[in-house]
Amino acid sequence: VLASLPLQVMLYFNVYYFPVWCLAEGMMLQLKYHLLPWHYQFLLVTAYLILSLAEGSRLYLCYLGNLQEK
Repeated sequence: VLASLPLQVMLYFNVYYFPVWCLAEGMMLQLKYHLLPWHYQFLLVTAYLILSLAEGSRLYLCYLGNLQEK
């Protein structure tokens, strides 16, 4: 089984667009943070951190897995 070229291309672009998404999402979170009640503030920050960590680890594992044909 060979590495998937279309998957590698999509991962390549996703690796470059992921920091842009993190920056944009972080800026939007900062702009509306003080307008929300405390429980929504907590939920938004928690969701942002979990999604960022999950996406970063997914990209890392997919990138290595595709190149090593696993």
